Amino acid sequence: MERKKILTSKMNLDLRKRIVKCLIWSVALYASETWTISKTAMKRIEAFEMWIWRKMEKISWTAKVSNSEVLNRVEENRCIINTINQRKCRWLGHVLRHDVLLRDILEGRMTGKCTRGRKRLQLMSNICEGYETAKKRAEDRCL
Repeated sequence: MERKKILTSKMNLDLRKRIVKCLIWSVALYASETWTISKTAMKRIEAFEMWIWRKMEKISWTAKVSNSEVLNRVEENRCIINTINQRKCRWLGHVLRHDVLLRDILEGRMTGKCTRGRKRLQLMSNICEGYETAKKRAEDRCL
């Protein structure tokens, strides 16, 4: 009887994890391909991921449970940042395979006067691999 109870709790955990990844992450990561993520935003995204797992396990914020313990309980690793980076690489490859205005903007081919002040964080600075290698991989792929 106890073995059956353990199996059902395990199945419930797997089902709850699938629901979180399907329903919550799909909404939270909407259009994440085009985000420019600073270090503070990355910390907030990772905190959001941990908050979701704590809510799923019904762990109170006053309970002194470390993040690694929470990840062990749900049998997961931190992967939301990796998911965002994979989406960015796929989106960049899609853009680079086509001859559109967005490609010219990403490559910095726009003519005109440079803006004043400090350079802003750009989308290309967050790409997981170098721009040149991503461009070569996109061009090698057959349409």
